[in-house]
Amino acid sequence: MTHLVEPTWRDVLQFAPTTATIERHAPTARRLQDVHSIFADQLACQRLLAANPLIYRVTQVEDHNGEGDIHYGLGILMPGKVGREYFMTKGHIHAWRPAAEVYIGLRGRGMMLLEDERTGECRAAPLVANSTVYVPGYTAHRTINVGDEPLVYWGVLSSAAGHDYGAVAERNFRLVVVEKDGQPVVMARTDFLAELQGAHA
Repeated sequence: MTHLVEPTWRDVLQFAPTTATIERHAPTARRLQDVHSIFADQLACQRLLAANPLIYRVTQVEDHNGEGDIHYGLGILMPGKVGREYFMTKGHIHAWRPAAEVYIGLRGRGMMLLEDERTGECRAAPLVANSTVYVPGYTAHRTINVGDEPLVYWGVLSSAAGHDYGAVAERNFRLVVVEKDGQPVVMARTDFLAELQGAHA
């Protein structure tokens, strides 16, 4: 005979896809002051710092930590730009380098930068509603909102993965995503910095 067992709150959680909140879990908010160093155009960043806009919020669920368990997070990345650079997350690579991650787009239009730590190869992948992006191991990743509404997405990864923000903060990403003629364009960071230097000369 089969007995029906009621699920606990650790098994089933309600979430709001429009606000990217999860019941009983507090989101972490990042404003421009918290992430200002990731933007290449520091002059534009300084002009916007007084307003200190909300850049993104992430709600993490890390209730299961045994062998084989997973963690997941629900992110919301606001629309907007610092100069020509679109709002983006700090980005990270996993502390346990072999760990992969899957991102699932729920709302909005974004891109992800993926940079292989071993080879230095950096590429951009679209992240939009009803799509997934697979992030391999040894790959730093950053989410960017290139649309005009909030970008909402899930991230699902091994509970053993961990987050190494320091490695990304030290070197940043080789590519940037900037607005040009009303469209997102992927550029080498060095080329964009040269453009900025010429514009400010």
